Amino acid sequence: MIKFFRIDERLIHGQIAIKWSRHTGVDHIVVANDAAAASPIVQKSLKMAAPSTCKTAIKSVEDAIKLLNDPRCEPLKCLVLVNSPEDAVKVVEHVKGIPYINIGNYGRIAQEKPGHPRKRYGNNIYADDIEVESFKKLIATGLKCIYQTTPEEPSEDITKLFN
Repeated sequence: MIKFFRIDERLIHGQIAIKWSRHTGVDHIVVANDAAAASPIVQKSLKMAAPSTCKTAIKSVEDAIKLLNDPRCEPLKCLVLVNSPEDAVKVVEHVKGIPYINIGNYGRIAQEKPGHPRKRYGNNIYADDIEVESFKKLIATGLKCIYQTTPEEPSEDITKLFN
């Protein structure tokens, strides 16, 4: 079961390892990211950053979708991480049971696409026109889409940011 789904360009880091994993009570972390899945060095770094209380899988987006749709995942308490709204759309379109979408930090360190400058939409949300369309697709799914960097902070509905 997916307990928490987050877009965060940093993937696994302190807020995930210490705050969100404890707050959500997860026992598994699934990173859905093609670049991370293809790099043994990145995989090792992410696994080192993960809390010892969680089993961590780093998969391509396609393989993560297969994993999350496997019936053996149902009894698990999973935190799913993607690092872009485009990858979030892919996962949301193919995986059932996502309770809501949490956006943490996005767009400050992600590489810009040529000809598509980013604009600030929130405290830690920067997006180009392509990414804005992906955020709008996520909102259109009907899933609650919130911005919240840590559990202690109030959540903010992102609908008003992208309309």
